[in-house]
Amino acid sequence: MKIAVAGASGRAGSCITTELARRGHSMTGIARNPDRIAKLPNVTAVRGDAFNRAELAKLWAGHDAAVSSIHFLASDPEALIGAAKDSRVPRYLVVGGAGSLEVAPGVRLVTTATFPAEYKAEAEKGAAFLDRLLQEKELNWTFLSPSALIVHGERTAKFRLGTDQLLTDSAGKSWITFEDFAVAMADEIERPAHIRKRFTVGY
Repeated sequence: MKIAVAGASGRAGSCITTELARRGHSMTGIARNPDRIAKLPNVTAVRGDAFNRAELAKLWAGHDAAVSSIHFLASDPEALIGAAKDSRVPRYLVVGGAGSLEVAPGVRLVTTATFPAEYKAEAEKGAAFLDRLLQEKELNWTFLSPSALIVHGERTAKFRLGTDQLLTDSAGKSWITFEDFAVAMADEIERPAHIRKRFTVGY
């Protein structure tokens, strides 16, 4: 498959690009500074601006899937969603956040008293992005939320998937590595199971 990743120099984006490249897909990595994109077989690094709808649509056009791995505070949802629609890319996948996951029926993690203040603005904007996608009827979108804590670590390819509820492990910890998050994203691209849906991954 031919896949484009916007934000390919970031922590999640770089892992997703690497995972898909190692599976043999033809990758276009997009970043403001393409020199920061890892030089790997099957990866072409190009410069792109996430705020420029027309430019991004042109970069995504002709791909089988486009992945958006960009901080919500550093992007415009209308530009990203508009670019995905304008490009006519068959699938648009978003690296989401954990804040919009539910810890009780109708109660999002970001609204709880213990949610870290320093991450709240980003999480609220991510939740708004998801709400915007839920209204979208034309685009084949997918929104993948990590668990509460996402860290660099081991690629195990052993994890659980969920839908809208925060996942926790046997010790009550909610976490996933960037490497396994990338595996879940790559699996979804290769074997679509969450069209116009959000899902989550954790241990």
